[in-house]
Amino acid sequence: MIRKKIVIASTLAAAVVALAGCAASGTPQDVQALADQTFKASFLPGKGQDLTRLEQDQTQIDCSVSKAAPSETLAETIKARVAKSIVYPADGKLMGDWKAGAKVFNDGFAYRIGSFIPSKPDAVRAGNCYACHQGEAKEAAYGNMGSSLQHWGKIRGQSEPIVKYTYEKIYNAKAFNACSAMPRLGHNQILSPKHISDLVAYLVSPDSPLNK
Repeated sequence: MIRKKIVIASTLAAAVVALAGCAASGTPQDVQALADQTFKASFLPGKGQDLTRLEQDQTQIDCSVSKAAPSETLAETIKARVAKSIVYPADGKLMGDWKAGAKVFNDGFAYRIGSFIPSKPDAVRAGNCYACHQGEAKEAAYGNMGSSLQHWGKIRGQSEPIVKYTYEKIYNAKAFNACSAMPRLGHNQILSPKHISDLVAYLVSPDSPLNK
């Protein structure tokens, strides 16, 4: 983890130094050109990581225009639209392997842009869920932007409705909260249906350490 932070910090420092040098010796146009070049180079083709990720779809437009406070009518329109776009695993199984789910939960760069990915471009980006949510009790370095997920299944049980809700919430949280700030991990193809089903198992299964 420390090594990754050093690599990221070094990359940012190099970009800052380059821009500073250009600012000292070049024109404003030179500075802008270098900034644009650095910005574009940080994106990867495909998987929602190219420049198209900056283009808003209708749901994002609706939430932007309403400042994330849509009217009741608009909120219902958004949730209905989103619900129709959810894709489920081909085998119909919404609970996969909790051990694989633990890796998806705790690993990955999720939405971070390409130049900061230490592995090959086609590697699984995973969820980086712990950056916003508390998971297992042993994890001390978790974020708190999102609610705690510790004992998720222990508290709620493993019924079919709970499993389905958990899957859909991860796939696209806007199906339940029209302008949720939670990343649309399935919708934007950061996670595949298989990865999400593994996450569901990690959250719901009584065998998962998250529920101990």
